[in-house]
Amino acid sequence: MGARGTAAPRKATRAKAKRKPTSRRPTTNGVPVSSVSRRAARPASRARFTAPDPVRVAAVLEQLRELYPDARCALDFRTPLQLLIATILSAQCTDERVNKVTPSLFATYPDAAAFAAAEPAALEHAIHSTGFFRNKAKAIREACADIVAKHGGEVPRTLEELTALRGVGRKTANVVLGNAYGIPGIVVDTHVGRLANRIGLTDEQDPVKVEFALMPIVPQESWTLFSHWLILHGRQVCNARKPRCSACPLAPHCPRIGVTVSA
Repeated sequence: MGARGTAAPRKATRAKAKRKPTSRRPTTNGVPVSSVSRRAARPASRARFTAPDPVRVAAVLEQLRELYPDARCALDFRTPLQLLIATILSAQCTDERVNKVTPSLFATYPDAAAFAAAEPAALEHAIHSTGFFRNKAKAIREACADIVAKHGGEVPRTLEELTALRGVGRKTANVVLGNAYGIPGIVVDTHVGRLANRIGLTDEQDPVKVEFALMPIVPQESWTLFSHWLILHGRQVCNARKPRCSACPLAPHCPRIGVTVSA
């Protein structure tokens, strides 16, 4: 009978210990940072918009009124037409620069008919330093042509008629209504839109939506002044990159929405 087969001897194997995955903890100069300190190191969460409280809004308005008692339109003008032209020129340009250009401009073109009939090249040269002079010259000529043809040479007194003029939007129309005719209007420029968000008066971004959001919470008789207040405050205290929150009288009433760095 043949020899019985024998199994090959088993090799002794050492069970490999499974290594437990270790989480790599963040370190500072080689020293682990605890979860508590990590949480503390995170920037504080930004304030979120909530519907503005009427009491807080009233306090903000009163403080602004006290801060800027002499607030007025920064553009120099004597007639509604001059203010309309100056406002068109102020787009992407400082008010100071516009005020340097307009005296000679208004002397050369004394009324809407003169602006409408202006030679494009001559008008462009006269307003060249305000920037975007070709577009602005075209807007001025076309708006004045409408004023002559449809309104007897007089700047209209309603928002609907003003915004129907070529080259005139709600912002320009509200500037003219509020400052030339005493008809309240909220002017939403970059300062007004930015501060309205930062102070927590609205979370809208589109200028027209910002305007409509502010209208119910700001008394109508203060609409024009309110725009001047925010423009002045945005220039003097609440600048875009690093607002001077420590010196701001509005601080007790301001949620500082979006502010990450301040002075």
